Amino acid sequence: MPELPEMQALSERLDARLSGRALSRSDLLGFSSLKTFAPTPEDLHGTTLEGVGRRGKYLVLRFTGGRRILVHLSQGGRMDLEVPPKATKPRGSLARLVFEDTGLLIREHGTQRKAGRWVLEEGDDGPLATLGPEPDDPRFAALFLEGDSSRQVHTLLRDQHFVAGVGRGYADDALNRAKISPFSSLRALSRAERELLVEAVRSVLGEALERERARAGALSEARLGERFLVHNRAGEPCLTCAEPLRNVRFESHEVVYCPRCQTKGKVLADRRLSRLLR
Repeated sequence: MPELPEMQALSERLDARLSGRALSRSDLLGFSSLKTFAPTPEDLHGTTLEGVGRRGKYLVLRFTGGRRILVHLSQGGRMDLEVPPKATKPRGSLARLVFEDTGLLIREHGTQRKAGRWVLEEGDDGPLATLGPEPDDPRFAALFLEGDSSRQVHTLLRDQHFVAGVGRGYADDALNRAKISPFSSLRALSRAERELLVEAVRSVLGEALERERARAGALSEARLGERFLVHNRAGEPCLTCAEPLRNVRFESHEVVYCPRCQTKGKVLADRRLSRLLR
């Protein structure tokens, strides 16, 4: 799933490529992808794209008149730039936005159809309204340094209402760097561990953003998992201690961790109903 670094770098590339151009056409290629009914994408035809930004994992396209289009790529969503714009419907296509001589195709790999678009009036924040602070916000540090939640830190990092922009991948990487068990509660962490966690999240995301800025074009690759240092790498050696990384699989995701660095040598059985490590 594209997370904050991928979406930030993508917004920068699209801003440089498309800003100042008028939206001339919008094709709905997958009905479930459009999450709003008014205004319609057609209502934005002829208006100029003023800029492309990001909030959390949402891409934000700002148009003259104050309207915005939000795009969330979910797990398998990707974007292709087309010059000239095409009229075809590739497999998994959800929508195509055409800015004069350039098309922006939104498509989705896999069978799930969770990527989506929102067309918002000026002043309507839609799903952005409930997002938590981002890791570079002082409020993010306050949540982890002062919070007393009994929820597991891996869960908190992935909760977009608690903190926006981090997903499974960078949560695994940051917790490994901080040497904190993903299954520890925030309440159980010492002040020193909390400070390490805040720094690890920020440094992991910062390094990932610099790597992503080297990417060209849109975000077309079917698989993005190779960008992680820990996530998706169960069985490979931990970069710190060389102990094989372990994973815990759940119905919709997995958590990857190092027993030696993060759980005091304890290994969590790979089944959903196992007792969680503390």
